[in-house]
Amino acid sequence: MLQLLRAGVRACLRPTGCRGLNSLVEEAVQPLEKTQPSAGEVVGAPVLRKCELPVSAHRRPMQAWVESLQGYEQERVGLAELHPDVFFTTPRLDILHQVAIWQKNFKRISYAKTKTRAEVRGGGRKPWPQKGSGRARHGSIRSPIWRGGGIAHGPRGPTSYYYMLPMKVRVQGLKVALTVKLAQDDLHIVDSLELPTEDPEYLTELARYRRWGDSVLLVDLAYEDMPQNVVAAVSGLKTFNLIPAIGLNVHSMLKHQTLVLTLQTVAFLEEKLLWHDSRYTPLYPFRLPYCDFP
Repeated sequence: MLQLLRAGVRACLRPTGCRGLNSLVEEAVQPLEKTQPSAGEVVGAPVLRKCELPVSAHRRPMQAWVESLQGYEQERVGLAELHPDVFFTTPRLDILHQVAIWQKNFKRISYAKTKTRAEVRGGGRKPWPQKGSGRARHGSIRSPIWRGGGIAHGPRGPTSYYYMLPMKVRVQGLKVALTVKLAQDDLHIVDSLELPTEDPEYLTELARYRRWGDSVLLVDLAYEDMPQNVVAAVSGLKTFNLIPAIGLNVHSMLKHQTLVLTLQTVAFLEEKLLWHDSRYTPLYPFRLPYCDFP
């Protein structure tokens, strides 16, 4: 409509002649026909993955480059759409800190233990009479104020530091970690983890060429889907780790400098994490440490 109005204004300002309505319509439609690409024309990079889950009306999917591990130069083979509620959330560093501390402490058990005055060997006899000696009154040489005596208010291990964060907080911690990794350009998406060789030197040189840093975390959908070349290559490296998507956690993402996800892993994470936003009843008691989710 705006282009039709502009064509009409230009026709009115011209000094010669008056053009019909049909010519004005043709002039307005002509630029639109030129801007449409032909069937064989490729505009930009190919989109290898579309965001299939629903996105809010006020938001739009994000795009990230898809890389390949088949060669050094294949850094950008296409684009992948990422859900904004998973990879573009509010960077709540307080939630990230809560989840990191919880993950470090909820399996911690302290075995520190000291003996009380009743557990220390000896001290059953009164050292001297209550009166007459001029010395302070004592009832046992294993009192906490004696050297070699028991310990008052000492640790009485084993002590468990187990506690559970709410499920919503743990899920939000994963989203924040993925968002921070993507914002810092430390998250890379690959089409697959297929390597041309199982030599660990190839993987280290590839990481050095693409500036992935000293530590890299590779994530695939499941153990059964992992290629044998990457499994053999990672097994000979200390700073390269390979885990399934179900085992991805905040501590591992913060521990490694670079996070590498496959396209299948991205779809799996989006489905599982967004499911928690729409559920309304717990499927199992939250006091339990772990349970499989649908």
